[in-house]
Amino acid sequence: MTSRPLTPEQHRVLREHGTERPGSSPLNHEKRPGEFQCAGCGAELFDASAKFDSGTGWPSFFDTLPGAVETSTDTSHGVIRTEFHCAKCGGHLGHVFPDGPAPTGLRYCTNGCALDFTPEAEG
Repeated sequence: MTSRPLTPEQHRVLREHGTERPGSSPLNHEKRPGEFQCAGCGAELFDASAKFDSGTGWPSFFDTLPGAVETSTDTSHGVIRTEFHCAKCGGHLGHVFPDGPAPTGLRYCTNGCALDFTPEAEG
């Protein structure tokens, strides 16, 4: 597994399958063009053009970059959900739900602390 130094909150989310407090990530308000990467290993995960405001308090995307994430079944909390994690380092990113916008109809509900953002170069 490739990894970077993590804050305690990033470690709790990425490595221990935690969830950050809703509304706590400054990335909720990020609207610039660019790319979102895994905070654990730097792998590119999402293009900013796939981000939308889901009103949930977590950064949400309707699609990932090809091959960027893998999914598994999460039965914690007494419900069945689809967890998604970084395909490169296995870091927990969040859960995917079938209530997103077109064209995919998916909502990748993502812990903002599990992400880094690189804005597109101006130019």
